[in-house]
Amino acid sequence: MKFKALIGTSVLAMTLATPAFAQDAPDETERDAFGGEIVVTAQRQSERLQDVPIAVSAFSSEALEAQQIKTPSDLQLTLPNVTFTKTNFTGASFTIRGIGDLCVGTTCDSATAIHLNGDPLFQTRLFETEFYDLERIEVLRGPQGTLFGRNATSGVVNVITAKPKLGVFEAAAEGEYGNFDSIKGKAMVNIPLGDTAGIRVAGIYLNRDGYTKNSFLGTRIDDRDLYSVRGSFRWEPTDDTTIDIMGSYFREKDQRTRIQKQLCQRDPTGILGCLNTRLDNSPFNANSTFTAALTSKEFLATQGIPAIFALGSLYGPDIYGNTSIPDDPRTVNTAYTPSYFTSELTIQGQIEHNFGPVSLQVSGQYQKVKLDASQDYNSNVGDRSLYASGLNFLQLGADGALDGLIPGISDYLAPVAAAIIPDGPAGQLCTSLAEESGFGSFGGNSICSNQSLQFDRSNQYNSSWSVESILTSDFDGPFNFLLGGIYADYHLTENSYYVNAFPIDYLTGVLGAFNSYANGLPPSFLGTPFFRNNTSDLKIKSYGIFGESYFEVNDKLKLTVGLRYNNDKKAVVARSTLASFLVPFGQTGTAFDSPFVVTFDADPGTPGNQIEQRRSVKFNEWTGRAVVDYKITDDNLLYASYSRGYKSGGINPPLQPIFEVPESFQPEQVDAFEIGSKNSFGNGALQLNLTAFYYKYKKLQLSKIVARTAVNDNVDADIYGFEVEGMVRPDPDWVINLGFSYLHTKVTEDKFTSNPRDFGGGRSDAVIIKDITNAANCAVAPGTAGNAAGSNAFVNFVNNAINGGIDVNQDGDATDSGDIKAGAGLQGTTTFPADGGIASTGAFSICGVLQSFAAAAGNNFDPNGIQVFSAGIPVNLKGNQLPQAPNYKFSAGVQYTAHMGEMTLVPRLDIAYTGESYGSIFNGNVNKIKGYAQVNAQLQLNGPDDKWFVKGFIQNVFDANSVTGQYITDQSSGNYTNIFTLEPRRYGIGAGVRF
Repeated sequence: MKFKALIGTSVLAMTLATPAFAQDAPDETERDAFGGEIVVTAQRQSERLQDVPIAVSAFSSEALEAQQIKTPSDLQLTLPNVTFTKTNFTGASFTIRGIGDLCVGTTCDSATAIHLNGDPLFQTRLFETEFYDLERIEVLRGPQGTLFGRNATSGVVNVITAKPKLGVFEAAAEGEYGNFDSIKGKAMVNIPLGDTAGIRVAGIYLNRDGYTKNSFLGTRIDDRDLYSVRGSFRWEPTDDTTIDIMGSYFREKDQRTRIQKQLCQRDPTGILGCLNTRLDNSPFNANSTFTAALTSKEFLATQGIPAIFALGSLYGPDIYGNTSIPDDPRTVNTAYTPSYFTSELTIQGQIEHNFGPVSLQVSGQYQKVKLDASQDYNSNVGDRSLYASGLNFLQLGADGALDGLIPGISDYLAPVAAAIIPDGPAGQLCTSLAEESGFGSFGGNSICSNQSLQFDRSNQYNSSWSVESILTSDFDGPFNFLLGGIYADYHLTENSYYVNAFPIDYLTGVLGAFNSYANGLPPSFLGTPFFRNNTSDLKIKSYGIFGESYFEVNDKLKLTVGLRYNNDKKAVVARSTLASFLVPFGQTGTAFDSPFVVTFDADPGTPGNQIEQRRSVKFNEWTGRAVVDYKITDDNLLYASYSRGYKSGGINPPLQPIFEVPESFQPEQVDAFEIGSKNSFGNGALQLNLTAFYYKYKKLQLSKIVARTAVNDNVDADIYGFEVEGMVRPDPDWVINLGFSYLHTKVTEDKFTSNPRDFGGGRSDAVIIKDITNAANCAVAPGTAGNAAGSNAFVNFVNNAINGGIDVNQDGDATDSGDIKAGAGLQGTTTFPADGGIASTGAFSICGVLQSFAAAAGNNFDPNGIQVFSAGIPVNLKGNQLPQAPNYKFSAGVQYTAHMGEMTLVPRLDIAYTGESYGSIFNGNVNKIKGYAQVNAQLQLNGPDDKWFVKGFIQNVFDANSVTGQYITDQSSGNYTNIFTLEPRRYGIGAGVRF
């Protein structure tokens, strides 16, 4: 018997919970649309669907339409143990069996490999658009690498576009109108070029109003305006040779938001911003932020700057204190209108030639991606009246009214006032644009508003190419093989994350003015007048050699053994800046041309001052898999497999301010064990597939925010679960499909790390500190456990010392530059609200000073000394569940085909439930994501021979505001939580024709 192996992307395997419809291509054998045998002869080799010894799901284009799977987010509603969510920095996480993209950063690889026509994609925006003109989508669960060119630890999503059909003219068009004034159109034309060649052109256009109401401006945001086009060419010069070329372009430009809402249990102390018990529709306390700290009278006093220039007090009201957050997840208050732009160009080519017993396939692709998105950083409108006093004195100082007290200060303050309050303190406030020069408002690059704006910007430009070659055999006899190799090259030329706010412009202007004045330097500001974490160059070069061998012991028993070698090299150039060095007004070029940039060090780990951080890493690893499958009958298959997955490590970005974090993070490795059974009974009337798995995970990559930047670490974990997929077809017109999955995840090692929501680590004897010099948090704890009195007395002692001024240089003169001046007015420790989930007390102070005093005076307060934890008191993660890993998932669908002469009427109803999960590795109620249900319904009338159709549809019938993911921000930003949701209820009508 001639062996037909499962070869990666060549196989369309059917998940029973998501039935796949047969296509009309001439090289396919069509059977019953549900439950029958469908053998797809694609570009490599093929196998009967129920003979595939792997957990794999597939959707044809018809199945996608029938189940209203229009976007990648919709895929999770029917796939077992699969979740999908947008993430904080314009990305997304496709999580399979608890393994997703928990790593955040430019050097992170994706745990789920995304492929287009079998070729791997880097940083793709493929999932931004809706699906159109596809042959199928395959989702493979479990580590992959011996079949696919790009290695993956969680699985593979392979999107396969429709190819030209030779010798046939076809065309199709459909339109759709729905609520939110949504207009969508899709079209396709297939043109034969003789008998051996053909072209196919397809496209989609979508335009709709925003889902979210901005009540402050009376507008709607979160709209969509996009299009995508694709052209394909196929040529078969001989019966043994096929050449495919494809080009596609996608573009979106609208006012879509990256996040849906910001939630917070407000901290009245301002030390944390948000508390640790629950997520409320409440504003965070803005006194916890970098901008509030460095414009406060407490901080200015320590620098010897008159308190009259302060925008407020850390112990006074904050700008969001009297605001409210709408309860409706799709209503926000913002004075800043978001913007979203992305485009992607993809070119692919593939040639396959059959040499008889072996065939060779060579493919390659080029990809270019642009992304630029901006939105309100705090999703709220603050009370600018609190700034009135400070702005008035800035204007007085600029006009010379203070020169009698501070001779010549007007020369230093005048350019600041001209840049940020050009119409005076009661006029518009100007905020720096997020731009590359680093000058912002002080170089004329600003946006002005009656409100105090705050917004962020995320942009990226990258290109990549890859080439892959695969040799496969199809011998008579028991032995066959696959041998492949791939080389991929990825180049990122720009990736920046900016945070801009009017108070940042104010503090960089005022602090820069007094700093340059005190040192006799020309009038200057502090650059950059916004936070910017920038990767200016990233090169990734990767290659892999992989193969599998197949041995049929007999007609029932088959053995598969695969092996892969991975090699990855990464080199990155990056830096992070925020008020980092003086820049003279009138500077040309960029801020980094400043003569004072020599005081800036982007890489403290390297001797000397570095203008950029340069890092490189290399990784290599052997992986593989082994499978035994046994066919009890032609319709009943048992299999067991072992596979090892691998994902390369990466490089952590530079921090501002500097904290001790690892420069790099390690590769992931997972040992995956799986057993399964695929069964068909009653000639397809019942199908039942069962899968159980156990993963031993080493060095799982996790991300958290430190100093406004995502850094990554590693942790070990165990994962196990099972999946049940079934389909019942009592007669040819009824189809009922069911799916259920269970998942258990647990951190297995003693891993100690600090919880960003609770820097006290749950200890009642600790004091959480908000550093007034950078708004980062640290923690103070006694050496003797339980000595809360000692740690509180120590903090109060140091605060009193700060209030009196500190001779940092220890030269007997506490008025030198860099010394802490008297008059800060810091108060003692305070308790947090009883329902806040914070056992520690808290205080405003200076972490560096606390550390210095702890070494000298710690024993005066505790016999075992006082400890200062710069990154918080670590807690043990052992036993915690992994994020984005719901324990249970359930889906069900029912479809009936009513025959009306030559026409058919097809109603369908789908329901899916996703159980509870956590948005953070720290678990706890505050990080819990509630389970949610989604219900879709559709009614479609098909004309004779399916030449036309009309339909009515409704998605998310009960308008559930389902949360799919969370992300906690940095302490210096307020510790609030961003949430990401599924789309609201959508309904409409559609019609289409086919020629």
